[in-house]
Amino acid sequence: MDLNELKIAGVVEESIVDGKGLRFTIFTQGCPHRCEGCHNPHTHDFSGGETVAIHSLLTKIVDNPLLRGVTFSGGEPFCQAKPLALLAKLVHARKLDVTVYTGYTLEELDSMHDEAVDELLAATDVLIDGKFILAERDLRLPFRGSRNQRMIDMQKTREAGKVILMKE
Repeated sequence: MDLNELKIAGVVEESIVDGKGLRFTIFTQGCPHRCEGCHNPHTHDFSGGETVAIHSLLTKIVDNPLLRGVTFSGGEPFCQAKPLALLAKLVHARKLDVTVYTGYTLEELDSMHDEAVDELLAATDVLIDGKFILAERDLRLPFRGSRNQRMIDMQKTREAGKVILMKE
């Protein structure tokens, strides 16, 4: 697949449940985690979904002046880190923020020592990390499904050199 393309399960052009503010949410296709009780099990199969050009997604994003930002969900976005990092940079150039959901923890992502993963992390404003754990499901949590998942302020985390959680 071309680095200017993504394999996606779909998009929600206006979401208020995938991060703060009105968001354009991209659901990537393919996930190695396969969490029990996953909200998006149709995104697990790496051979499913459709291939789209990131510039066609960007066109839809910039057409909506009400958006606060873009959310990458899944599936597992870090399985397509390189094209998502490029899209995130293009989104930032339009003064929008980027939220990324991942089944990995930030510590697991850091330990991968993968250039594409590092690029996507560097372009992420809010990281919601950790696998969904059915036994820790809590519907009262903002923007996440289980108590083990963290909402990480990535700018403050980079500045402090340690994990800084978002204020709820």
